[in-house]
Amino acid sequence: MTIGENYQKIRSEIPSYVKIVVAAKTRTSAEIKELIEAGATDIGENYVQEAEKVRTVLGEDLIHKVKWHMIGPLQKNKINKALPIFDYIQTVDTLELATAIDKRIEKSGKKVISILLEINIGNEETKSGIKPSEHKNWEEFMEKLVYEISSLTHIRLEGIMTMGPLSASPEQYRTYFRRTKYIYDILTKVKLERVDMKYLSMGMTDSYRIAIEEGANMIRIGTAIFGPRKNI
Repeated sequence: MTIGENYQKIRSEIPSYVKIVVAAKTRTSAEIKELIEAGATDIGENYVQEAEKVRTVLGEDLIHKVKWHMIGPLQKNKINKALPIFDYIQTVDTLELATAIDKRIEKSGKKVISILLEINIGNEETKSGIKPSEHKNWEEFMEKLVYEISSLTHIRLEGIMTMGPLSASPEQYRTYFRRTKYIYDILTKVKLERVDMKYLSMGMTDSYRIAIEEGANMIRIGTAIFGPRKNI
């Protein structure tokens, strides 16, 4: 099957309310072009420079047919380059990063950008994201962070994102996703200006079916669409 056919097959097999963000790390502009033409609506990139390169080749008509998601860690020195490119930044894990983004949005030519809070639900030391183990009252910490971010006038907080450890078994994934859904449900009850907790982004190629069963309405899939990533 082609890349486009793989995407359409997955799209047809999952509920229509679930948004597919195609994880395009290391993929070529030709591959992404095929995806967009097959109906993909959302593209995720891990690196600002890769996204810049791909978008330059695709051209204005194609890049505006989809929403662009930053799904890798965003370094502060890359914010200025990232803001004109991305519609969503899914990897905000501190108030400091959110504030730095907020301060630079107007210079990018935008008035507002959508973000998700990244939760490192497995408390993995080598990964970014908010670690539950670092906060004594986890639920209270998350609610406080949402309140603080709501004061940033150029930020719209639209949900939370998690991965779960890559080494997890299916049932371990289920546990991690269930914990994340619990936090998401708490935060959806927070009614604040510039906060609209509508996306629970979790699940990738090996875990998206379980993620959907546990409440995900946004998934990030790469390998199941493109095939195994080439070593580069």
